[in-house]
Amino acid sequence: MSNEAPTAAGSAAPASQESGDSTVSIASYIDHTLLKPEASEAEILKVCAEAAEFGFKSVCVNPIWVKTVKTALKGSGVLTCSVVGFPLGATPSDVKAFEARGAVLDGAEEVDMVINIAAARANDQGALVDDIAAVAEAVHDGGAILKVIIETALLDDAQKVLACEAAVEAGADFVKTSTGFNGGGATAEDVALMRRTVGRTLGVKASGGVRSRADAQAMIAAGATRIGASSGIAIVKGEQGSSAY
Repeated sequence: MSNEAPTAAGSAAPASQESGDSTVSIASYIDHTLLKPEASEAEILKVCAEAAEFGFKSVCVNPIWVKTVKTALKGSGVLTCSVVGFPLGATPSDVKAFEARGAVLDGAEEVDMVINIAAARANDQGALVDDIAAVAEAVHDGGAILKVIIETALLDDAQKVLACEAAVEAGADFVKTSTGFNGGGATAEDVALMRRTVGRTLGVKASGGVRSRADAQAMIAAGATRIGASSGIAIVKGEQGSSAY
């Protein structure tokens, strides 16, 4: 389902993409994102049109917009992505799994879930594995890909490693830095740490605060195989995006 060889999870990209030396290669990394709770249908459709025009990897939205996005992107080659347990992760695992199943049934080809952050901070790897595995089963049953948001701004390095290890054990396809809603965002240092932890078997998504081509290139150089951003157009044009997520 992913076009980033050699794995479906997008754990590695062709060398020409990793260099980030063209608009096309940068665009192919980007999940064009609109997660503001007040987003209107017109704004969602605008994001879909932009994603199709620039060739972004996916459009990432809240679950209520998945059907709208799936219909708008039909035939474009751009994937539909939904968030689950967003933005706090403080939802029971069975509820996250239910939400994920609904999103996939509505047309989501990728799901970005927020982990139980309290469990990560308590160093409870078993609880993390259970949380992620419940959603992974729901997502994979529908043939979709799961990205696991560990919310790096709220964790120390040991807890980031623990969360990434739990994602690997639970069968996730990606680990992802941030929601963009809980302070801080992606850093090259965190991306590199996550990449070292998961190896080459999982994708790594840098999300939150990636607003320029230089930001995106730094994340890719550190090991990111996907970029989550609301500033996708600015990134591909070499401009500076806004802070809005």
